[in-house]
Amino acid sequence: MNTKTKQIITVIFTVIASGMTILSGIMKLMGGNEVVDGLTKAGVGPYIPVLGIMEITFAALFIYPKTMKLGFILLSCYFAGAMATDLSHDKPLANAGMVLVLVWIAAFLRDKSIFLPTTTSLREQV
Repeated sequence: MNTKTKQIITVIFTVIASGMTILSGIMKLMGGNEVVDGLTKAGVGPYIPVLGIMEITFAALFIYPKTMKLGFILLSCYFAGAMATDLSHDKPLANAGMVLVLVWIAAFLRDKSIFLPTTTSLREQV
């Protein structure tokens, strides 16, 4: 795969993962009935605006190259918590899980060192 194709695929995954997260945050801030009802049933009703701000902030950190790793960690933790909440309330994992998978793919394409040690790291460990 050539460099141009890899860059395009990386941008697509980053835009989709970040866009879904930002849209979710905006929906929480707008306070739509479905969102409020679902999150209130999950027991996090009073925190809906905070959750929306967190999603938007974490996605912004993920998009910006210098803070991408921090954004990746925060988004992973956020969506892992969302998955845990979904599990505890017998809801499907697909919503949070799908976004989490997209975030992980985008992070891997942007910086493989998050997941794989570099060759210099292996030499230093020996």
